[in-house]
Amino acid sequence: MAELDDIIHQPLRLKIMAALNALLVSAGLEFARLKKLTGATDGNFGAHIETLAKAGYASVEEAFVGKKPQTTVAATAAGRGAFARHVATSQEIIAGKQV
Repeated sequence: MAELDDIIHQPLRLKIMAALNALLVSAGLEFARLKKLTGATDGNFGAHIETLAKAGYASVEEAFVGKKPQTTVAATAAGRGAFARHVATSQEIIAGKQV
């Protein structure tokens, strides 16, 4: 029986991964836009991104646009696979295929 992914299962990280997985494979979202999209607060958003990055589920790229720093977050191939498995397991539970 497949298990839910403890890293992705946390509500904010699930929102982050859902938002990133809705993008094209090579695309990412700017940190502030992703934070706003997920409704995250300043206090914990960075920590959740760091957890996903340490698990290999998200990549974080820092660059300068003009003179302003810009951080972009994207789902990795491993993160996309983990998210797909998590969603499939959730769907099985909802359908009553796992108890």
